Amino acid sequence: MQKNLPIMLIYMVLLGLLFWPAVSGLALEVPSLTAEDCQKCHTTEIQQIAEAGGKHRDLLTCVDCHQEHPPRGANAIPACALCHDPTDQRHFSVSDCLGCHNPHTPLRIDYSNASRVAPACASCHTQQAAEFRDYPSNHSLLDCKDCHQQHGKFLSCLNCHAPHLKGQTYADCRQCHQPHAPLKVVYSNTLGSDQCAACHVQEGKNLKQITTKHRLLLCVYCHKSQHKRMPKCETCHFKPHDAGIHKKFPDCKICHVGPHRLIN
Repeated sequence: MQKNLPIMLIYMVLLGLLFWPAVSGLALEVPSLTAEDCQKCHTTEIQQIAEAGGKHRDLLTCVDCHQEHPPRGANAIPACALCHDPTDQRHFSVSDCLGCHNPHTPLRIDYSNASRVAPACASCHTQQAAEFRDYPSNHSLLDCKDCHQQHGKFLSCLNCHAPHLKGQTYADCRQCHQPHAPLKVVYSNTLGSDQCAACHVQEGKNLKQITTKHRLLLCVYCHKSQHKRMPKCETCHFKPHDAGIHKKFPDCKICHVGPHRLIN
């Protein structure tokens, strides 16, 4: 028996080598995943994508994105760039996609747990980003989510700022100030003078006390459209006096004090 043992071992090794390809092939053959397999475990994600999946629901299946399942491979959770090529749109080049987008509800934007979102916002809202750049203010130092705590919604100016005038509303604020360029004060040519007098208190008092026609004018009649626009007296009055008087007194205010305290 001991003499035949080496022969038996050799025979078993040869037999194993003979059947190894077939056995190994069976071991490596793993059934492919299908989209139907996913719903067996991932019920929450299936419900989310059914409710608000957008194009992720209409154009894709689960396995188009999740091409593998743990513990096999490295493509269980794909990079967004798999479909959203960063060279196609500026927005696709922004980092931390998951800070705003859940891939199963991609258009329900929730950045409450995201870090600074201004770069992502600026990649879509280019006009507002340009206003921040061209008209810097303290607002430029804030992150977008400080005022837009939910996408598509915004705080009123009065959440942070006291009104200039008692009873002013958010709509009143917007008559002069735009949130992304708050120091560029522009307004319509029908703005009430009480809105101006809220800040320019002395000028408002002076205009109420004078008896000239200036008292009847709206502030925006002279200061048209944009804050700090200062017309010259000649814009309306031309040169009402003799040339010698205008030469001797080139500044109208030498005699008439000023447009808000006008002396005839």
